[in-house]
Amino acid sequence: MKQTSKFLKTCLGSVYGNHIWLYPTPINLSYVWSFGSLAGFLLVSQMVTGIFLAMHFTANIHTSFADLEHIMRDIISGYGLRYAHANGASIFFLAVYSHIARNLYYGSYNEPRIWLWFSGIIIFIAMMATGFLGYVLPWGQMSFWAATVITNLFSAIPYIGQSIVELLWGGFSVDNPTLNRFYSLHFTVPFLIAGLAILHLILLHEYGSGNPLGIDTVIEKIPFLSYFIIKDIFFLFLAIILLAFLIVNVPDMLGHPDNYIEAQPLVTPAHIVPEWYFLPYYAILRCIPDKLSGVIAMFWSLLILFSAPWLDSSPFRSSLFKPFSAYMFIFFMYIVITLGWLGQEIVDFPFLQFSAVVSFLYFMYFKSLTLDGIL
Repeated sequence: MKQTSKFLKTCLGSVYGNHIWLYPTPINLSYVWSFGSLAGFLLVSQMVTGIFLAMHFTANIHTSFADLEHIMRDIISGYGLRYAHANGASIFFLAVYSHIARNLYYGSYNEPRIWLWFSGIIIFIAMMATGFLGYVLPWGQMSFWAATVITNLFSAIPYIGQSIVELLWGGFSVDNPTLNRFYSLHFTVPFLIAGLAILHLILLHEYGSGNPLGIDTVIEKIPFLSYFIIKDIFFLFLAIILLAFLIVNVPDMLGHPDNYIEAQPLVTPAHIVPEWYFLPYYAILRCIPDKLSGVIAMFWSLLILFSAPWLDSSPFRSSLFKPFSAYMFIFFMYIVITLGWLGQEIVDFPFLQFSAVVSFLYFMYFKSLTLDGIL
């Protein structure tokens, strides 16, 4: 027993010393390098609140909507628990979007961190799937119709599309088996994301953190503690303050009003809108009349992130040394925000046509990466 205890202490001490306390960190890291650790904290928060919510939730189309009301009204601290999970998802996505944006600006997807970038994009896609699955669980009007619309997209796949849709539904329409499937996946996929996050952290410590200059060899490094952990704690407190503000003052601000109406399969909402973090991709999907082409464009808007290391032809990593890339990055941020706005507008003139133009510009940003080596 003493040998086992000594072994554990030695192992834990080695992990703590090598990967936290004495972990060599570039001395010139700025605060934007804290978004990754913030995302890790928020992932743990979402898993903890989700586990406690699961103790009081039943995946049944007849009771799910009432279960949420029961959690908020009858369970001690249930109101805060439900809205901490719902609004925490938004802050989680905000942190991850900011983390991806920082990597794009500073070229952190280049060698030797290509596999680190790939693992991060896989985590992001898994997050998108988990967020959609969770959006269906309240079984409100928007939950039901979002599930209907999104799952129907797979019917565009030739030959096997309808079979995939029926497999997702567990029948011939969105019904109780669908909700059970989504609930099971929404509970289990975060554990897969946690495993991927650990792999992501291992790859980070294998190749080391990048830095604003994009230079690895001549940058002085200092231990992670205690200077850099202060920056991470600072962002964590900001996230806690933001989450507390949302829960106490405007808990429903980021939700759709129709989702506070129990699902009615025979009443189609005037306008189906997903959560805000899906809106840019939803705008890309809707702006293409052909269903299959729209689905391909939506998925490609995510998968194109994998191509960034090969499209970037510049000898420099950081946009600090690439003025054209820096301007294009700012333009890209406006494009994504505009797509988010268009994703919640009606599918009609002029929003539909404008969405097509902005979607084209979205993909052109990645093409512009190939010009860095020329301009």
